[in-house]
Amino acid sequence: MDCPLCTALSRAESPEVLLHEDERCRVIRVDDAAYPGFCRVIWNQHVAEMTELAPEARRHLMDVVFATEQALRELMRPDKINLASFGNMVPHLHWHVIPRFRDDRHFPEPTWGAPQRAGTVHAAPTTAALARAIATALTRDAHARTNTEPS
Repeated sequence: MDCPLCTALSRAESPEVLLHEDERCRVIRVDDAAYPGFCRVIWNQHVAEMTELAPEARRHLMDVVFATEQALRELMRPDKINLASFGNMVPHLHWHVIPRFRDDRHFPEPTWGAPQRAGTVHAAPTTAALARAIATALTRDAHARTNTEPS
């Protein structure tokens, strides 16, 4: 099977940059000039649906999605964050995390639709800053969970 999400980081020509990786999933920065900050959270194992994961694995994946969202909100201050998981074109479990601004090309429409205007491109955080912010959000969330779970 030739899955682009399974092989994305193994191709030397891939413009996607690794921001976070653990034993179960990874976060990559998507090279999209119109949408700087666009990230993709990819489950490492090739599965197509959330329900193929055990409940704890689903929680872990969503923790990483939410940490990525939080990092982008803190660094870019977008008007909205779009979270999307389709899998129609690439049936490998992944989430799109896309910072949106009222003056971007497609707002309020989806980024995959027809452009509404030329749009303004907003400054993207550096790769190092975004990777650090994701790690910080994951650590903060893990700490909060540990302190609020019943003993």
